[in-house]
Amino acid sequence: MKNNFYYMLIAFFGLTLTIVSCNNDDDFNPPQVLEDSIINLSFEGDNIAEVNSVELEFKETNTGTVIIKELDTKPYTVRLPKGSYNATVNAQVVLTSGETLEAAGLSSFDLTEETQDLRINLSLKAFSEDFIIEEVFFTGVKTSEGKNYNSGRYFKLTNNTNKTLNTGGLLIMKSQFNPSLKYDVQPDIRSNSFAVSGVLMIPLEIGKEVEPGDFIVIADMAINHHTSNIPAYDLSNADYEYPNLDNPALGQTDNPAVPNANVIYTTMNFNMFFLHNRGLESYAIARFPENVSVNSWLNDYVYNYEYLNAAGNITQKSTYKVPNEWILDGVNCAIPTNWEWNPLDASIDASYTSVGTINSDPSRFGKTVRRKIIGTMVNGKPVYKDTNDSDIDFVKSSDSSLANGIIH
Repeated sequence: MKNNFYYMLIAFFGLTLTIVSCNNDDDFNPPQVLEDSIINLSFEGDNIAEVNSVELEFKETNTGTVIIKELDTKPYTVRLPKGSYNATVNAQVVLTSGETLEAAGLSSFDLTEETQDLRINLSLKAFSEDFIIEEVFFTGVKTSEGKNYNSGRYFKLTNNTNKTLNTGGLLIMKSQFNPSLKYDVQPDIRSNSFAVSGVLMIPLEIGKEVEPGDFIVIADMAINHHTSNIPAYDLSNADYEYPNLDNPALGQTDNPAVPNANVIYTTMNFNMFFLHNRGLESYAIARFPENVSVNSWLNDYVYNYEYLNAAGNITQKSTYKVPNEWILDGVNCAIPTNWEWNPLDASIDASYTSVGTINSDPSRFGKTVRRKIIGTMVNGKPVYKDTNDSDIDFVKSSDSSLANGIIH
């Protein structure tokens, strides 16, 4: 009798445990974990014989997650979660000539397979021995009445070398293409040239010597723009200016005490060289080779291109191009929420910088993109970061360095 009772009790608890166990199985839904995929990487580029070491930054476009990988030996293989990525590559390469140089590349891809091959094209980094772009003020300011003030913008170029440089012949350029509007442009010439919508030139005859660490300011109008109702900057001591006297709506005037940079090409009406106040363009500086003049450039460097527009038709356009080998420095500017591509090749700028974080950001006015200081020269002047990667070289949404005027 007692044994039968024990058997019944054991059977009851066994049934209870079974029921509880089944209920728990039904209620528990473990989260799905996506396994990592394997990427087999390869690199190629003109005159590149070997890749010695690679640093890669993978940014997952949906989550914003950034994963950094450093690879020193072949095979170049990485593991990443599945997703959509923008990859930035910085590498040390050996050329077919035996020289060891730095190179960079970009790639966008969807990682969907368990194992996937990815080939990335590399371009040599063109580290400059000339002026660099220290700062660009393109946003402008608003008046105390909330109106746009359309003048007072400037470029600040710095001698980041250990030798004296002359400004004569410098070119300051704007991109033809907008980083927030990507088309399948054919031919895509970014690997060898920069398509421009406007070019300023400092004439050779008004060039000036600039000592190591010193800078020049090229303003749209060299006056004191700061008034009681305009929180702009005093640019009256600018080295050069490029006022537009053809468009009366701008209301600009010429300062006879400041030499003028010339607009040698523009796609804008009234011969304007006007900066986009959200920074949706790239900027670069260059020099013509000795055997190239303004006229020969205009004759020999036309860029005809086409793309499929939103209506499904082919749009054909024409502008001018500047070979990458002439370029001294460049910076891509964009808005993070609207960025689609970079008008400059990765060898000149591997990423982009910005003012503001959203399109038409109201906080952008009065702010600049400004290069980071990493040290001091022997003469006490700043040394600026210059890795050809503006995401890490520039301070985004920076205060102006000219807030108290132009002080050398």
